[in-house]
Amino acid sequence: MHRIAVVGVGYVGLVTGTCLSELGNRVACIDIDAQKIETLRSGRIPFYEPGLLELVLRNQHSGRLDFHADVASGIEDAECIFIAVGTPMSLDGSCDLGAVRAVARNIAVSLKRDTIIVNKSTVPVETGDLVAAIIREHRKEDVQVWVVSNPEFMREGSAVADFMSPDRIVIGAHDERAVEYMRDLYAPLDAPLIVTDVRTAEMIKYTANAFLAMKISFINEIANVCERVGADVKDVVAGAGSDKRIGTSFFSAGLGFGGSCFPKDVSALVSISARCGAPSQLLPAVLSVNEDQISRAVEKIDVALGGLPGRIVGVLGLAFKPNTDDIRESPSLKLIEGLLAGGASVVAHDPVAVGNARARFGDRVRFVNDCYEAANDVDAVVVATDWNEYKQLDFTILRKLMRGDVVMDARNIYDPESLRVNGLRYLGVGRGVSGYSGNGSASPHEDRDVTGSGTAP
Repeated sequence: MHRIAVVGVGYVGLVTGTCLSELGNRVACIDIDAQKIETLRSGRIPFYEPGLLELVLRNQHSGRLDFHADVASGIEDAECIFIAVGTPMSLDGSCDLGAVRAVARNIAVSLKRDTIIVNKSTVPVETGDLVAAIIREHRKEDVQVWVVSNPEFMREGSAVADFMSPDRIVIGAHDERAVEYMRDLYAPLDAPLIVTDVRTAEMIKYTANAFLAMKISFINEIANVCERVGADVKDVVAGAGSDKRIGTSFFSAGLGFGGSCFPKDVSALVSISARCGAPSQLLPAVLSVNEDQISRAVEKIDVALGGLPGRIVGVLGLAFKPNTDDIRESPSLKLIEGLLAGGASVVAHDPVAVGNARARFGDRVRFVNDCYEAANDVDAVVVATDWNEYKQLDFTILRKLMRGDVVMDARNIYDPESLRVNGLRYLGVGRGVSGYSGNGSASPHEDRDVTGSGTAP
């Protein structure tokens, strides 16, 4: 059994600490937010993540997992300390390491034994060197510290499964003792280990996220072409993605990427590349395409409704992806902002993220508890997050409830014909059947337009 401390109880820190305790280790999770710690001690978690609460409760009950609001008490017996605090995007697009610096200082002044320090947060290249320097400068005792980079590859909504069954585990270290400790810690997972130096491990994380974001922006550009030439991007993905070199993962057209990772990590890599004298030409375009998807979606709705002022739009989905309540950089919320700016009123639903969205929008948006209520007496419905319950909507009921007849399938989860036979006008993303040309006129392939029998009021 290892004695572990994890500083930070956000998505990464709480999942990491809980899963390490599930593997049989003694884990102390630490956060300076006393309210979060009290929430966890009372048997609740501060965010939605499937399967996590059960693990927290089980390991609390077993005595392997506890929570501290003080770094000194939390790390007192730790052999290994994980840093898992937030690294938000600064105004200039670079990564804000303020929390990492603060934690490194707090750890340094409290250390009383030789310790392995693990950077679990997503951080720029050279952060391992920074943490080591801060600890050397501020430590009170003559202790030795080994800094390791161990980036996370967990997806919100499936974070527990991703931790317990990883594709790979990356360990960046300069000392063989630290490497062997990490090997032993992760041995129960029986996963491939990639051992590198610290800077390479830090670069691996940014490379992975930037590439996945690039795939999303790439297929959204292809979708824009499909709309103009009458092709269906879903079939394009099936055909091109069947090539093993390409694949279909992260290759779905829609509103673009969001969340706490892709936007800030791509921006950070743009900043890193510029700072080191190798400015990126590709990554700024990835971000630009992603932003354009929102304005394109708003324009489509505006054109279909003959203008947004006075219209009511029902938005299904507020979280940036299914199975989470995380609304950070959510394309859905950006879409809502665009609709409101255009003069529309918005009524919105999400299975778990309404509370977070209400804190952002206040009374500017009407929030409802049932997805069909979001369609009642509206001019258009937009499916912005592909929750499973939205995939099973009854279009007959939807048509009866709606004042208008426009359904924007912003995640391409429906068969356009199924909507047409129920008298609904279908707007997809790159389906080549929406009749949308981006300039307010029908596409040259009007014969394939799925419009239904109704017209917008």
